[in-house]
Parts: sequence; structure tokens; C-alpha cells
Amino acid sequence: MNKGKRIYASNCITCHMANGEGVSGAFPPLAKSDYLSNIEKTIEVILNGASGEMKVNGKSYYGTMVSFSMLTNQQIADVMNYIQNSWGNESEVVDAKLVEKVRN
Repeated sequence: MNKGKRIYASNCITCHMANGEGVSGAFPPLAKSDYLSNIEKTIEVILNGASGEMKVNGKSYYGTMVSFSMLTNQQIADVMNYIQNSWGNESEVVDAKLVEKVRN
């Protein structure tokens, strides 16, 4: 969790905020986010970025997320575990092997 928290602070906090609430209309919340239920899709977004409409918790967001493919599989797993288990989220543990599978 600590490694993931540091990665989040370095790469994600500007758009998704310290509390995971995001920015209305632009950057979706990670806190209590229904989008996170699809772990592989969430990993794809981290790896490839995203643009265009994204629906999270019934609301539309139109911001652009850059690719973070420069992060290692382990770093992505670490930040996923932090996000998936913070701000009211609870999820299974993500490992580097799953990130590798999605990356390939």
C-alpha cells in the first residue's frame, strides 16, 4: 500500500485528487467508483490512457488521461492495490502477472 500511495502521489493525485474524488466533469472519482469493478479494464486505462466520454457512478466525464505505460508491471499493480483499497474501495489483490497479461 505504501508503494502504491507513493506512485499515486507522483502520477495520479493532480487529476484524481488526494481524496480520490476527481474533478467534476473532467476527471472521474476513484473513491467508491463503480468503474474499478472491472480490474482488467482499469489496468488498460492506466497502460493506454483514455479520452472521450467515460461514465463513472452514472455521471459523464470528458477529461483525457495520458498513458502510464512507462510504469513497470509491479508499479501498476502497487498503485492499483492502493486505489482499489482506499477511500471506501475494497477489492482483491492485483499482482504484476495480471498487469503483464493485460499489457501483452
